[in-house]
Amino acid sequence: MRKLQFVLMVLAMLCFAIPAFADGGAPVNLAPIGIGLGIALAAGLCGLGQGKAIGSAVESVARNPGATGSIQLLLILGLAFIESLTLFTFATIFIKIK
Repeated sequence: MRKLQFVLMVLAMLCFAIPAFADGGAPVNLAPIGIGLGIALAAGLCGLGQGKAIGSAVESVARNPGATGSIQLLLILGLAFIESLTLFTFATIFIKIK
């Protein structure tokens, strides 16, 4: 965990070193880095949410097989909402950049 923390801190310093030491030159566009981080966070965290939802649904079906229909309906609805968060993030980032 320490190594990962160190690598992320070094990457953060490298990302912000150019604008911090600039001597009035051309401004640095950090928008592509922000887009990449935003989409990566949205996709990764939505993937974790989907995994948690599917795991919980499978566990609940295993405990009560009679409720499969209602659990499946709610699972599909929940997965659609989770996936829409990724798509809204994707759209918002590109609207904000233009």
